[in-house]
Amino acid sequence: MNTPFTDPLVRPVLPTDLPAIHAIYAHSVLHETASWEVTPPDLAEMARRMSVILDGGYPYLVAECAGRLVGYSYASSYRPRIGYRFTVENSVYIAADMQRRGLGRLLLSDLVAACTARGYRQMVAVIGDSQNLGSIQLHRALGFEQRGFLPGIGYKFGRWLDSVIMQRSLGDGATTMPAGESG
Repeated sequence: MNTPFTDPLVRPVLPTDLPAIHAIYAHSVLHETASWEVTPPDLAEMARRMSVILDGGYPYLVAECAGRLVGYSYASSYRPRIGYRFTVENSVYIAADMQRRGLGRLLLSDLVAACTARGYRQMVAVIGDSQNLGSIQLHRALGFEQRGFLPGIGYKFGRWLDSVIMQRSLGDGATTMPAGESG
């Protein structure tokens, strides 16, 4: 189904969005290298993952066009140890027939704003596959800089994949103390 592009609506995720999110992610797992899973998780596992993100207080956003959910983004913990509590990792997925239309930029921009408003100071993108130029260009356009490159660290679709690590500051970044913290 090729949805006409209308002004997208970005909003917080609802539990009823889960089947559409599952479909977008399953397609990505089966046909793309953004995720290095090889078998799509079932709906129950996707619900569990969503709950972990929402229960952690992280933003989870969706984009709709013409009433159809066409993309989603969320932030999650970059690493579990307490020292990383002001750093988040982002994820953005767009329906295959809606890519290259600015939806990723819209979702990621709103995600950056939501994370900044919550007091996070750094955002990290761990991009699967150095050939994923769309994701690399999207992140670069929104102020991310490449901080790392891990060659041949993953294997999917019969080839070795690189990982690109990008980062951007949120708000004051590392220039000031976070609210409520002391030296």
